[in-house]
Order: sequence, then C-alpha cells, then structure tokens
Amino acid sequence: MKYLIVGLGNIGDEYRNTRHNIGFMILDALAEASNISFSTERYGDIARMRLKNKQLILLKPSTYMNLSGNAVRYWKEKEGIQADHILVLVDDIALPFGAIRLKPSGSDAGHNGLKNIAQMLGTQAYARLRFGIGNDFAKGCQVDYVLGNFTLDQRQQLPVRIEHAIDALKEFVLAGIGNAMCKFNNK
Repeated sequence: MKYLIVGLGNIGDEYRNTRHNIGFMILDALAEASNISFSTERYGDIARMRLKNKQLILLKPSTYMNLSGNAVRYWKEKEGIQADHILVLVDDIALPFGAIRLKPSGSDAGHNGLKNIAQMLGTQAYARLRFGIGNDFAKGCQVDYVLGNFTLDQRQQLPVRIEHAIDALKEFVLAGIGNAMCKFNNK
C-alpha cells in the first residue's frame, strides 16, 4: 500500500523556519529520524520510506504554497495513490501553538494551499493534519505572522510538538484516520 504524505510550505531560505513551513519541518524531521534524504524531482522534493508493510512517499512541493495542488495531483496520479491515502500537513492559525487536529476531509478553512489541492484533485476528501501555530497577531498582520519565525519559546517546544505530529502521521498510515483522530486530536 502506498501513501502520499505532503508537507506544505514555501521554498527558499527566506521561508525555511517560518510558521507557514511547518509541513516541510515535520517531513524533514521524519526523514532525518528515518535516515533518508530528499531528492529534487518533478514538482518537489521527494523521499521514500517504508513503515512496516506500507510505502510512504514524502512530498515537499516546490510550487509554492498556493499552487501545491499541481504537485499533489501529479504524484497521486504517477504513483496510483487513492485520495484516502493522502495526508496533507498544514499550518493552522485557529489552533494554539503545537496542537494538532486530524480530519479525513473538510473545507480549506481559508488556507490557500488546501484550496488549490482540492481544486486540482476535484475533491476535499483527503486527510489533513493541521498543526497549530496560534494567532497572536494584530488585526491586518496575519500574513506577517504566518510568514514570520516561531518565537524563542515556541522554537524550544517545536521538537517535541513535531515528534507528536510524526507519531500521528504514523498512526494514520498504520491504523487509519479514525484511530489517529481518537488517539491524537485534543492531546
């Protein structure tokens, strides 16, 4: 069985440690812990790994956040992956820092990356793991906040919260979205 695990983010050094790039950060941490590396391929950086009897294709799109759907659609079709075997890792300002929420489908909630993925796949029926980045910004400053770096306190907590997200990702692959939601949502 194949799974496409997509970490959303923006390419380029200026975005590397920003809140909007948490999807990339989670996949980078998983790759490092699994002793695998990414290679640049069509529409993004790809790494492959096995988790028990499952094959995972990790994708960091190189299309910028708002056009992520091009990469997701390409790799979904190339690898013959069903929509219910896709998990998208994305930042969420509606959740407190470090909280995660798994969902089997749903709206884009105003997130342009998710909106483009739904448009390109023709469905919103793909799983997502939302990673909370908080919303400690003044009115009209959302873009600067999302594209800004984590605070010092958040950076210190980030490794533990990323590990929690990786555990949830693994649970999704091994036990399904329902079990992963029961085990990791609200924790």
